[in-house]
Amino acid sequence: MPEVLVLVKVELRLVVRDLTSADLASCSWAGSDHHLRGVAKQLKRAQAGDVDYLAVCTPANIPIAKGGVDYRASEGAGTLWQLAVHPALQSCGIGTVLIEAAEQRIKDRGLRQAELGVEEDNPRARALYERLGYIAYGSRPDSWDEQAPDGTLRRYETMCTLMRKCLS
Repeated sequence: MPEVLVLVKVELRLVVRDLTSADLASCSWAGSDHHLRGVAKQLKRAQAGDVDYLAVCTPANIPIAKGGVDYRASEGAGTLWQLAVHPALQSCGIGTVLIEAAEQRIKDRGLRQAELGVEEDNPRARALYERLGYIAYGSRPDSWDEQAPDGTLRRYETMCTLMRKCLS
């Protein structure tokens, strides 16, 4: 039987709110257990006011995107990091919703600059950031521990392009 393509337009109401520890069980799409333990540590920093950690949720209140803003990483700016959208929902505008909400949090703190680093081998993410007004200003190596499928940790090393945006 031939395949039939049916196009249906679906509008989904999204809510952006603070990510909570209870959400982590629904965020396995975002990374390994090691990564989610790291996110849990960042949620403690959020309680102290050093970071905001956001979730974009469906009407069922399930996170489909997450990301943080670190207010200690760069003087006078909010630094976006750990941005992720559920793989099945990428390129649907959800990343834009997340970034715009993060930028609003930065402005709410009286800051007028947003910064981020994007891996040089991630052109799709860089294209999104450029479309949203971020401009490259440098590069630097970065690294973090990554959990292998067998559960062992290994050091992941990469080069990141540094980008910033003036918020008005």
